Amino acid sequence: MKVSVDIPAPPSAVWADIADVGSHVEWMADAEEIRFLSEQHSGVGTRMEVLTRVGPLSTTDIMEFTAWEPPHRMAIRHEGLVTGEGEFLLEEIPEGTRFIWSERLTFPWYAGGPATALAATPVLAAIWRRNLKRLAARF
Repeated sequence: MKVSVDIPAPPSAVWADIADVGSHVEWMADAEEIRFLSEQHSGVGTRMEVLTRVGPLSTTDIMEFTAWEPPHRMAIRHEGLVTGEGEFLLEEIPEGTRFIWSERLTFPWYAGGPATALAATPVLAAIWRRNLKRLAARF
C-alpha cells in the first residue's frame, strides 16, 4: 500500500521534522504514544513501541529502523501483532517534496490473516493520507 503528499518545503526541511521520531504522534492520528526501547532515538537500530489505535481497536506495535538515509529515506520493520515493513521516501520536486509512505503489512491468521489485510487496506490508506495532510500542514 502506498500514499503520498506534496509538501511545500525542501526535503532537508521535511527530513528535519520527521527525524524527530518522537514528534510523529503530533501528525499521526493513529499513533497515540511512542516509547523508545533503545538508548538512541534516531538512526538504524532504533527500536520503539508505538501504541496504535484505529477506531476502537488498539495494539502495541514494535518497530525497528532498518534504513536511515538523510534526507531521503527511512524504513522500519514492524514486529508484534502486525508484521511487515514500512518506508518513508522524500523526493525533491519543483514545488518542494513529494513524501511517499509505503507499507507491506501481514496480519496473523488468528486476527483474520489476508481477509483482515484486504479489509484494512482502504481504512489504513485513508488514515495515512490524513496523516500526511497533517504533516504537510506543518510547513
